[in-house]
Amino acid sequence: MFVTVLLLLVTLCAQRGNGEERAEAQRPGHVSVVIVGGTGDLAKKYLWQGFFELYVNQVSSGNTFSFYGGGLSPADAATPVLFEILKAVSCSKNVSQDRCALLKDQYLRLAQYRQLKSLEDYQELAKHIEQELQQEGITEAGRLFYLSVPAFAYADVSEKINNSCRPTNGAWLRVVLEKPFGHDFRSAQVLASQLGSCLKDEEMYRIDHYLGKQVVAKILPFRIENKKFLDPIWNKHHIERVEIVMKETLDVKGRIPFYDQYGVIRDVLQNHMTEVMTLLTMRLPMNLSSSEEVLQNKLQIFSSMLPLGKSQAVVGQYQAYKTAVQQELNKTKDHVCLTPTFAAVLAHIDDAQYEGVPILLISGKMLDERVGYARILFKNDIFCLQNHNSVHCKPKQVVFYFGHGSLKYPAILVSKNLFKPVLMDGEWKEVTEPTDVNILGLPISDYYVQTPTEQREAYSELISHIFAGRKNSFISTENLLASWGLWTPLLNSLANSFPRIYPGGADNGDLLDIRVKGKDIGYNSEVVIISPDQMGDMSAKGFQVMQGKFRGADMVSAWTEELVERLAADIQEAAEAAVHQGGVFHLALSGGSTPLALFHRLALHHFSFPWRNTHVWMVDERCVPLTEMDSNFHGMHDHLLQHVRIPYYNIHPMPVQLNQRLCVEEDGGALLYEKEVSKFVNGSSFHFVLLGVGYDSHTASLFPGSKVDEFGESLVALTESPVKPHQRMSLTFSAINRARTVALLVMGKGKHELITQLSRVKDNPDKWPVTGVKPADGRLVWYIDYDALLG
Repeated sequence: MFVTVLLLLVTLCAQRGNGEERAEAQRPGHVSVVIVGGTGDLAKKYLWQGFFELYVNQVSSGNTFSFYGGGLSPADAATPVLFEILKAVSCSKNVSQDRCALLKDQYLRLAQYRQLKSLEDYQELAKHIEQELQQEGITEAGRLFYLSVPAFAYADVSEKINNSCRPTNGAWLRVVLEKPFGHDFRSAQVLASQLGSCLKDEEMYRIDHYLGKQVVAKILPFRIENKKFLDPIWNKHHIERVEIVMKETLDVKGRIPFYDQYGVIRDVLQNHMTEVMTLLTMRLPMNLSSSEEVLQNKLQIFSSMLPLGKSQAVVGQYQAYKTAVQQELNKTKDHVCLTPTFAAVLAHIDDAQYEGVPILLISGKMLDERVGYARILFKNDIFCLQNHNSVHCKPKQVVFYFGHGSLKYPAILVSKNLFKPVLMDGEWKEVTEPTDVNILGLPISDYYVQTPTEQREAYSELISHIFAGRKNSFISTENLLASWGLWTPLLNSLANSFPRIYPGGADNGDLLDIRVKGKDIGYNSEVVIISPDQMGDMSAKGFQVMQGKFRGADMVSAWTEELVERLAADIQEAAEAAVHQGGVFHLALSGGSTPLALFHRLALHHFSFPWRNTHVWMVDERCVPLTEMDSNFHGMHDHLLQHVRIPYYNIHPMPVQLNQRLCVEEDGGALLYEKEVSKFVNGSSFHFVLLGVGYDSHTASLFPGSKVDEFGESLVALTESPVKPHQRMSLTFSAINRARTVALLVMGKGKHELITQLSRVKDNPDKWPVTGVKPADGRLVWYIDYDALLG
């Protein structure tokens, strides 16, 4: 599904045309700025200051302004609060004291508070704006609404704006939204749909304040300016790893109601750090000012990312977090809290440029220092035999330093053993004065350092971009859904994982040090500080993989992760043996949700799997087009086939759609697949068949009451699901029971009752179809996790 969605989004993006140029050609006139939530914390800290700086910069531009602080409180109560906030705004150093006082006075006169609670309140605001325009006889340029409100209110406020506050006569409307934009792919999709019903995409500005940081905004320009130096080394042959790190010393007291729902991955990795990753790795745009081209190049990175699973992440939680949750959310002492406050994630991009390059995204609360940076560490092929302090032997790296830490200002640093970077435009300067600061293993004297001439706050930067209609620094719907498509599977896989407990600050020691091993990541230290009440009842999880018998056949049982690992290893062993013996391996796979963990395991861990000699066949297929989400092949392609190096002609989807019809018996799709099996598979005997078992004991698409005798010796047949009047195409018992090995994978507590029943019933394929799986000359193995086996 994810790849299909991405391809559709890229197409839509390409068709929209270049909105950047349209936005820049805006007419001067009157601009109404409305901050909904205008007396809140964000508005107080950043927004009113940002809009004051916009006003100062636009005074001589021909634009005029009105500013409105909106909120739920009545005007008489909130107006004094607003004006206390406005009095605190400040001017930059290059504005004289007298001029600053005059500008502040004008700003206060142009601002007012309005209650914005009901639709009538928004209608009154619109009426007031229209009257002001008529009385002053001025042309309207546009209206800017900044929604500094909780995300659950976005749809309602946007609907009120759409219904009552849209400008007329060609003036623009811009609505700014603060994260979070959903908590997973589905919720983000729903929110995007709700907003899309009342706002056009070009009217929405989803703000990620990290994109307003001066260093982050300069990543692409820096790469372009230094293209001649970077092009030869910006690839897998020269890059050792990429690190994107955001360390914080603060806890989350006071933010628990929000944070406990989101955690560190949703809070910063899915948005801030993912955006930085795409800027570092995307193909350089031909036109940097084209938001559409930049977006397309970002989406191509998302479509090339290897899937993220449990083996690509470690999570932690600082020790005092649980107590804070109990206090702020009124939880009892036995409440088990799994929300991560620390995460390290290992990502990989599956393309020729970055293949095999580890990308680390790391963030956490209550760490030893506050610092943020992105580092590209290059391989060093020089070995200094005696002079180890030689510049040639030191780390080769480019560092985008966001701020804080030992270096107090944002900067771009290039180690002197790489190249001397081009000095960027007049807004940046080269730092030459020596200090005794060390940055990531090197004294600052070993770097070429550039920093902004004047440091500007991220929100001020982004507000100026919103006013100018520049969308490069904002998150589009396509970009948002692509990001959630990458992160949602990982979040789901970590939902029940216990984070490593760490004390916080310097006391963490080496507790959070991580080790990268191939495509996996893990803690370097096995020591875990965790109290019994945070563990819950974990005693049973001491079991390792166990082997036995079930219904007279071999059985392997373990906790889910170990079980999937064992099954993947067994499939690879069978593949290597078959290829060694006959040069080819024929693997028939079931669809559905049960094998997804196995697909991820095969894609991410089994790099020596002989995919080039493997033919992948379908056990069964629903009678839907292969491009639809319900298709078994579609799921198999998304989660496995697109991530491995298998020749396309070795992939055999079932022909459920022929002559523009689905599963019509006269079209002979089943017979066609049977002939294909007979042609390629020696004796029609698959080397390995993977099956699941439904709650009604169906396997493949052989359901209770199927009258399996009617299929005779046919290898493939059209079948019916009793739950829905829905046809399927399926391998029959004749095909399944010819296989050398048949694996039955059963997982989850919901299957415990079924396993209990199957342990007692006799063979009766009509009533219990799975009991008809009896390989004639092969081996049957049940893979049952402990949840299904023990309940």
